[in-house]
Amino acid sequence: MKEALYKIPMVDAFKSGDECPFCHIERDLEQKALDYTLGTSYMQSDVREATDKAGFCRYHLKKMFDYGNAQGNGLIMSTHYKKLIAEMKSQFKSYSPVKATLKEKLPLGKKDSSSDPVDPIAAWARRKDVSCFMCDYYSESYKRYFDTFFYMFKKEPEFSDMIRDCNGFCVHHFGEVMENARLALTEKEHAALTDILFPLMEKNMDRMLEDVLWFCDKFDYRYRDADWKNSRDAVQRSMQKLRGSYPADLPYKQDK
Repeated sequence: MKEALYKIPMVDAFKSGDECPFCHIERDLEQKALDYTLGTSYMQSDVREATDKAGFCRYHLKKMFDYGNAQGNGLIMSTHYKKLIAEMKSQFKSYSPVKATLKEKLPLGKKDSSSDPVDPIAAWARRKDVSCFMCDYYSESYKRYFDTFFYMFKKEPEFSDMIRDCNGFCVHHFGEVMENARLALTEKEHAALTDILFPLMEKNMDRMLEDVLWFCDKFDYRYRDADWKNSRDAVQRSMQKLRGSYPADLPYKQDK
């Protein structure tokens, strides 16, 4: 397999021994996004204009705080607030209350929590909640890794062996692989991939369950002196396997 530059992160992720190669890739991209956002770029007017417009999701605000660049965070917040307040005042000036219908007031008529609010102020606030400069910054790069994954699967037979030898995927990223496979592969290629992925996921989900069960058994006095096997970090790995990310990771901080 030729080690083209764009393939190296994918190969590294599959050789990492991680519970999910795409978690590995996503964390790397997110850390690079933090370095970019709170590095020297926050002093650039075009970057500040973009952060002011998009804002940040709750998840990445915590990541930014943990990163440790207090001055950078303060400057970003100061200009973002100016834009946010101007938008809010504009929303207030044009606001007219929207009367709820009888159907909406009835329990069966309640809208799903994920639905867009009818009230214009609530809709504006929802847009602020889901818009995030950090998410946008690395999302395109993240999507391209799926293109790389499927290209390598189609063109490089040895990559299939690399997939078989990994620890499977977290449920979140496994779903993304399956959805993208439907669009990126022919029916025959899709079938060949599922022939690899389904046994891989079954084997590694069973492995994870065994690790968690043994972790619990180790609290029983009968197994106190038994070997931990591979279960010492079973809780955090099992959490990652369900939803992705790294529950046990320390905050990623600015390299001073």
